[in-house]
Amino acid sequence: MADLVQPQWYVVHTYSGYENKVKANLEKIIENNGLEDMIQEISIPIEEAIEIKNNRRRTVQRKLLPGYVLVKMRMTEDSWYVVRNTRGVTGFVGGSRPTPLSETDFASIGQTQEIVRVDIEPGDEVRILAGPFKDWTGRVTEIDKQLKRIRVLVTMLKRELAIDLAYDEVVRIAD
Repeated sequence: MADLVQPQWYVVHTYSGYENKVKANLEKIIENNGLEDMIQEISIPIEEAIEIKNNRRRTVQRKLLPGYVLVKMRMTEDSWYVVRNTRGVTGFVGGSRPTPLSETDFASIGQTQEIVRVDIEPGDEVRILAGPFKDWTGRVTEIDKQLKRIRVLVTMLKRELAIDLAYDEVVRIAD
């Protein structure tokens, strides 16, 4: 009968900050008890974010769903019991009758976009790092987060000229 149940993705609620421990515990239980056919995959959705702070660029990983783990499993009483009684798990989303994620919901969780956080704000003085205006200074007038562009006003021949630049083409001048 277990073969008739198709594996689906379920959302499991965990104690805050225990997502990685729950994943490791579940993987160990699956391996030790030969449950690979019942519980097939465990996922913690993460996103990569680029932070530009103090003129340094670094990539950080953040959990998309803090306090939750995704489990692809064939839902039976046995598999439910194993997951539900894993240390750190508080329950399934949906309660005693867990609701599987639809394909569209699961796909939307998997689609992450690159997030860039910058410590530059309108009014800041910046130095241009690339292009024909390299090493020029200007004042930030606008930041377009969707296009990841910064508009900078530079003075050329006693006139102000607006230049659109990428986030990594400018650095803030320290106060």
